[in-house]
Amino acid sequence: MFDAVLSDAAKAVSVHLAQTLAPYEGSLGDAMRYACHGGKRLRAFLVLEGARLHAVPTAPALDAAAAIEAIHAYSLVHDDLPSMDDDDLRRGLPTVHVKWDEATGILVGDALQSHAFALLAGMELSEARRLSLISGMAQAAGGDGMVLGQALDIAAETAEAPLTLDQIKRLQAKKTGALFEWSATAGAVMAGADPAPLASYAHALGLAFQIADDILDVEGDEAQTGKRVQKDVEAGKATFVSLMGLEAARRAAQSLAEEACDALRPYGADAENLRQAARFVISRQG
Repeated sequence: MFDAVLSDAAKAVSVHLAQTLAPYEGSLGDAMRYACHGGKRLRAFLVLEGARLHAVPTAPALDAAAAIEAIHAYSLVHDDLPSMDDDDLRRGLPTVHVKWDEATGILVGDALQSHAFALLAGMELSEARRLSLISGMAQAAGGDGMVLGQALDIAAETAEAPLTLDQIKRLQAKKTGALFEWSATAGAVMAGADPAPLASYAHALGLAFQIADDILDVEGDEAQTGKRVQKDVEAGKATFVSLMGLEAARRAAQSLAEEACDALRPYGADAENLRQAARFVISRQG
């Protein structure tokens, strides 16, 4: 049931995102569209569900959902670069810098980031609400959000001592959690409503998602995940699994999923799709 709901949302966002990317020319445009192909569109789903809960019209909801997917795609393209994680596989396909070259990968990421902000700036919303979304995105994706998380992750690779559990939680709250929070709260922001319950939901969801990712890195299958597995194990990197153990990590992810569901009580049965999303992130195989 949830798979169908997630798939329908992904299709709607994919069509809209493709339409907005159509004007970009040449190999840059081709590479931008390639980078945005596929994926579960979980962040976009969170945007659309939050918008639905707050009766936000379809047009701005799709623009915001496409914007977060453009930001996410940019982050993956840059994260895969040789100077970062040096990955050659993403969503089951060669990464952008492998299919084209490293310079194209850098430019594609730059262009997708700019495209996201252009989408938000052109939304059919009041100026105040557009500015709130834009400033929130800048904070979530920038030097106090995702980019800081990436910097902390890179620094950890050459640190004398492995990260502690609290340090990993902080890193992941920035690298992964910040964009989850923007996604989950975007609907409330677009409606001028209180985003606090959805922010609490997103905090727990983002951490559960990352623990599940660490578990998949240990026991996942490359064909299902669409990317290399056991990278962290081979690198001797501190993760939730290495510090907590596999079973304790599973229990922590389950507890966080329940915490996320509890945060949705103000919305009652209307938030069932978001509850299903919390259960999905800890049971997914890719």
